[in-house]
Amino acid sequence: MRKKLGNIILVLILFIGIGLLVYPTFSDWWNSFHQTRAIAGYTAQVANMDKEDFDRMWAEAEAFNQYLMQKPGRFMLTDEEIETYNSILDVTGTGIMGYIDIPSIKVSLPIYHGTDEAILQIAIGHIEGTSFPIGGEGTHCAVSGHRGLPSAKLFTDIDQLQAGDKFLLQILDRTLTYEVDQIRIVLPQELQDLEIDPYQDFCTLITCTPYGVNTHRLLVRGHRVDNDNTDAARVTADAMRFEPVIVAPLVAAPILFILLVYLLISTSKWNRRRKEHRSRDEIQETIGQMAADDVTAAQALGDTGKKKKKKKFKFGKKKKTGGKPKADSPDNTGPET
Repeated sequence: MRKKLGNIILVLILFIGIGLLVYPTFSDWWNSFHQTRAIAGYTAQVANMDKEDFDRMWAEAEAFNQYLMQKPGRFMLTDEEIETYNSILDVTGTGIMGYIDIPSIKVSLPIYHGTDEAILQIAIGHIEGTSFPIGGEGTHCAVSGHRGLPSAKLFTDIDQLQAGDKFLLQILDRTLTYEVDQIRIVLPQELQDLEIDPYQDFCTLITCTPYGVNTHRLLVRGHRVDNDNTDAARVTADAMRFEPVIVAPLVAAPILFILLVYLLISTSKWNRRRKEHRSRDEIQETIGQMAADDVTAAQALGDTGKKKKKKKFKFGKKKKTGGKPKADSPDNTGPET
């Protein structure tokens, strides 16, 4: 029983260990898969739009950007302004307004309206109060993403970006390319680096830093440059990337299988030995019981024999008599003299 309990505990520990090993890799791959599908769905939806829809959506975004330039306290939007904001560039009705591609760190991520935690767990959020990412002088859009999540890569590696690296925004049918020109670390409440310059076209990537501490914000700013290759920025439904991280589950699965087979074989051998020992013990116990029964029977027979011997000796012994013999004794039947 103790051995069986030990095997169960071993199996549980084995599964927990494999789960902890595989979870970050698998969850990151799973999120990457859905991110790619979201981008592919967005691209397919955009492909079905006509020119009038493009022009209308682009004009709405430009008008909102102009409104923000004149608005004091633009980071504090009213409920009505937020409702208007959420309706602009929402092609699919899911809140996705486009996607970002960062070739140097091999990241392609959908961009959603707002920075709610539910969004930041799976994608990148556009910061309310900053310009829509449509480019043009007098715009400064900012997008934010987590880093260090066990379930998704997101902006984990943007600290590797250097001045001169490029990232691309795909909004509707247009590609906007930005070149990194400034990297800064600031406190969360310091927003000066997100101000709009009326003569510049900026986009800033934001994440938490230091890694795992998150007391500050890392700002990676880029200025608009000409596109190198527009086609390179497009992601289609067939562009699912299988990152090297999926190798870990593929390696872990055979290891798990081998360990389970070994455990089953060991358990089977132990059960067989236990049955053999049990059979041997049962035989020995049976033999011992038979021997005890024989001894008991022999003792019973011995006691019976002793009783019989005592009884025969008692009745075979002559009795001693005193005085004259009785008249009717055979010894006194002779003639008188």
